[in-house]
Amino acid sequence: MLYPLLLTLHLFAAVMFIGTVFFELLFLEHIRKQLPAKLMLLLEQAIGQRARQLMPWVLLVLFGAGVGMVWQRYLPVLAAPLSSSFGTLLLVKVIVAGSVLVHFLIAMLLFRTGQMSSGRVKFIHHSVFAHLLLILVLAKAMFYLTW
Repeated sequence: MLYPLLLTLHLFAAVMFIGTVFFELLFLEHIRKQLPAKLMLLLEQAIGQRARQLMPWVLLVLFGAGVGMVWQRYLPVLAAPLSSSFGTLLLVKVIVAGSVLVHFLIAMLLFRTGQMSSGRVKFIHHSVFAHLLLILVLAKAMFYLTW
């Protein structure tokens, strides 16, 4: 009974995290051209501040539930990941997710030390976006690709 709860928490947290990244990249980047620079700066600061408050908790739930799911159901698969297509894709997904976590931790460190620049924000957002697209594809491929 624990696995369905972990899966639900994992999915809700993934929707929140991925939705935030998609919104920032696909909407805010284009809105920038339509709003005065001062207003856009205030909007970005407000969204960024809220994201920095909320996202650590979202990621805690996302990764906590993910680890719980692995522990509950997929640990034997990850013990020999290359013995099945599912295990191989799951391993790749876990590695890419770990990279997303590293991106997030680096971003938080850069913000706290005052070293975050607009170029770094843009690079991190685009990199995380690409990672998340790959994770989404892997999440489906695990159940439908076999070799």
